[in-house]
Amino acid sequence: MTAQDVVLKEIAPVRVAELTAVAASYQVEDIGPVIQPVYPELFRWLSAAGVNPTGPGIAWYEPADAGGDAVVVHAGVLVDAEPAAAPDVTVRDLPGLRSAATIIHHGAMDDVEPSMQALARWIEENGYRTDGFAREVYLDYCADTPEKGSTDSPAR
Repeated sequence: MTAQDVVLKEIAPVRVAELTAVAASYQVEDIGPVIQPVYPELFRWLSAAGVNPTGPGIAWYEPADAGGDAVVVHAGVLVDAEPAAAPDVTVRDLPGLRSAATIIHHGAMDDVEPSMQALARWIEENGYRTDGFAREVYLDYCADTPEKGSTDSPAR
């Protein structure tokens, strides 16, 4: 990865439907087994409610408890629906980000670490700081061939 791979941009607010789960940590080996089964469940609930996704999946994370390693994993997808439209999932508005450093990761999310390290280096080398965990936008999600996927990972 080179510095040219990182783009500083504004992220627009979006409406998502989400399900959540808790992972032991923000490490790839803890996130993957937690988030992978949540997306099929999310899509089952949306289908049952007659709500169609309108864009890509988006995942984001937040601390599960003060001082601990655990994180709440938010598995979401863009929707154009009111909060009551899908009673078994949460429909909410994700706020926009005035400025986010972003990098496109090509390949399986199990192999995202080098991309995230390149993004972290760029942030540090350019005098920025992060404000929480990254938000992942699954541009090309390939369940059967994850190595063919593309993910935009904005750091806020």
